[in-house]
Amino acid sequence: MWQSASLSPSALRSIIRLQSRDIKHTSGIAAGYQQANVVILHKDLADDFEAFCRANSSPLPLLYRSKCGEWSSGPLATGSDIREDCPEYCVFENGVLMKKVASLSSYTPQLQDMVTFYLGCSFGFESALKAAGVPVRNVEQGKNVSMYKTSVACIRAGQFHCPMVVTMRPVPEDKLDAAAQSTHAIPLAHGGPVHIGDPKLLGIQDLSQPDYGDSVEQCPGDVPVFWACGITGVEAVQSCKPTLAFTHSPGCMFITDQKAETISPLTLEPAHCPLTICISQNPQHYSIASKRAVQQIRVIEELVVEDPGSRGIRALFLQDELLKACLSLSHSSSVLITTGFPTHYMHNPPEETDGPPGAIAMAAMLQALGKEVVIVTDGRALEMNQHIMQDAVEKGVIKTAVPVISFQSEGPDSALHFLCHDGDPTKPRFDHLVAIERSGRATDGNYYNMRGVNIKHLVDPIDDLFTTASTIAGITTTGIGDGGNELGMGKVKAAVKAYMPNGKLIACDVAADFAITTGVSNWGGYAVACALYVLNLCPVHWRYLHSGLGPSLTPDQQSLWMACLPTVAKEEEMLHILVKYGVRSGKTANLGLEVDGLTFHPYHSDIIQRLRNLTLA
Repeated sequence: MWQSASLSPSALRSIIRLQSRDIKHTSGIAAGYQQANVVILHKDLADDFEAFCRANSSPLPLLYRSKCGEWSSGPLATGSDIREDCPEYCVFENGVLMKKVASLSSYTPQLQDMVTFYLGCSFGFESALKAAGVPVRNVEQGKNVSMYKTSVACIRAGQFHCPMVVTMRPVPEDKLDAAAQSTHAIPLAHGGPVHIGDPKLLGIQDLSQPDYGDSVEQCPGDVPVFWACGITGVEAVQSCKPTLAFTHSPGCMFITDQKAETISPLTLEPAHCPLTICISQNPQHYSIASKRAVQQIRVIEELVVEDPGSRGIRALFLQDELLKACLSLSHSSSVLITTGFPTHYMHNPPEETDGPPGAIAMAAMLQALGKEVVIVTDGRALEMNQHIMQDAVEKGVIKTAVPVISFQSEGPDSALHFLCHDGDPTKPRFDHLVAIERSGRATDGNYYNMRGVNIKHLVDPIDDLFTTASTIAGITTTGIGDGGNELGMGKVKAAVKAYMPNGKLIACDVAADFAITTGVSNWGGYAVACALYVLNLCPVHWRYLHSGLGPSLTPDQQSLWMACLPTVAKEEEMLHILVKYGVRSGKTANLGLEVDGLTFHPYHSDIIQRLRNLTLA
């Protein structure tokens, strides 16, 4: 019995050409060599299909396009014959799979007018996974890899359109970075993952029922990791419905003589070295960003946790909450923001200037990134906040007005109906809630300012939206605060009670998934806007966010986002607007950061400028 692992690609093709049933699929053989998906189409469709490959390079990395009627594979393999060199082929007529055959030689007359496309295959990176210490479960179990149709639509080109197909390989959680880095370095074998976590986020309902290949068993502690798959080409053939077309049979690849391009993850530049970060456990979801982007956001996070009032705010700080919150926001489609802290309870209006500027800064960036954004506030302040939003548009602080609404609890299901269409938790209106400098409910059910004064009579129960969201899969929450009595800061309430003045009384009891601690809450809003800019400029994150489909980032997009970054001038405009409506400075006035609500102390201006410098570095 011959050993496939020790044979050269040429020898393996010779065995396949003999139609030996010893090679049922090519997973786990020809280690370190590039394998290829194969699509053979009539010459009249060739240009459209090449355009389809270029537009969807992650599932369809084009290795070689043959000349019309060419059996050999050009530079990919010496002495090859595409009619004989795959273990099995699919024959399609009018987009319908008619049969599977071991040879295409009987179709030689038809092949004279056809063009062969060779597309990269993930089998080419399996040896790189092993070298990085990542177990390849399908190879361990002697199975073909699992392949699934997704709900992710490929970019249409000419007559070709179809959902993307992915492969799934279970990976131990502590090996996720290694898996992402070792495969990212091989773009012609589909590159890095396009999704990590819950398969339902890709529209895959049951991992035990793959559309192609075998069901691969996960081991305890494994996380499902999905890579784009060249079987997308088979789906494209079926959608186009050509009179006659051929593809390889799933898992039965063409083995090339070319070594899979490998780069040691240790030599990847920080701008191109992916890191995986868990952003949700319900559903399980990991995101990816480059090491450089992660480091940049950590520096931004450190800047905004500076403590100008020496109140000991650092005791509430959790590293990477800004990173995780912004990765989650980057994946979101609809965001609800809330702000409003009526600290001036004896005045009308009782609001303070900390909160609204940061909320609008976040809304501006999210809006530029194509997210739907809504702001929810107290009913008593609704009209004022709607006017503030309109003035912000007129002054150029935000491009388009964001809807400003209120929430009133009228029963136990009010929050559920507010958050979800028809009160159905499987149909959420929003996938992320953000609270910035928003009064948070304490353990006793009251709301307190930092001096321990109960202001419950001025606060609507927006906390209910956060507590209800915690029970709904797919809605993530973030709280931004600078004292521990803000909505969402319940995540760090033990530290608030231990270290903050009046902490045992004022600590917010309502936790968010992510709690961003800052010296001044507005700074947290600016940091979110800046971190979102950094992430979406990161090619590694951009690719993951878009599943490797479509074009790269354009200069026009970058310019649009840059225009939405916070500036000292925008902050000054926001203060003028707030003072116009009688909003007063809060605790920040006592820290020497604002003068008359109109003029900045240099320290505050310096923070905003340093944020911009770090973001644009």
